[in-house]
Amino acid sequence: MTGVDWLGAIRTGTTNGEGDAVLVLVREALAAGGTPGAVLQDGLIAAMDDVGRRFQRGDCYIPEMLLSARTMKAAVEALRPSLVSTKVEPVGRIVIGSMEGDLHDIGKNLVGMMLEGAGFEVIDLGNNVPPARFVEAVALHRPGFVGFSAMLTTTMPNMPRTIAALDGAGLRRAVRIVIGGAPVSADFVQEIGADLYAPTGTEAAQRLRGLARA
Repeated sequence: MTGVDWLGAIRTGTTNGEGDAVLVLVREALAAGGTPGAVLQDGLIAAMDDVGRRFQRGDCYIPEMLLSARTMKAAVEALRPSLVSTKVEPVGRIVIGSMEGDLHDIGKNLVGMMLEGAGFEVIDLGNNVPPARFVEAVALHRPGFVGFSAMLTTTMPNMPRTIAALDGAGLRRAVRIVIGGAPVSADFVQEIGADLYAPTGTEAAQRLRGLARA
């Protein structure tokens, strides 16, 4: 790519949540000779890293982060055929879902988008997910990570039940389990035998990417 800083423009547009403009820039960057991997890593993922840092500093808030994440998600979907054809591998794979009985999914959706922005393949099971559905998804997709979300104290007990179901299916040792949600704490990780607590989507993306690359 010469003349125009396509990757810089993609980073800026994604950070600012300029969805339509970023889709155009992605197509133009590829037409100008940019590789799908560079567009993903140096454009979209770099932008979401910056958004995460700004959020942690208090320079942007959840609505702005959501707008950036949705821009990134749409751009990744447009880029996916090129990524597949050039065999660009994701950083890792994660299955996520809200616990059975819990219909809240805004936080879980934000975590999923931040993880996609960090280069993960995300299999989102949605909300109100029973233990058997997690077992089925892990057996099918063979992820390295599983994410549990709970926004209600009444659905927190379904986290250890789901871990027990994974253990019973012989799948527990194959995955690292990260938990999150308003009533969840780092102490609860130890109590239920999970592996990691992430209080925000940004921290989840940063820590899991580090683990995936270790």
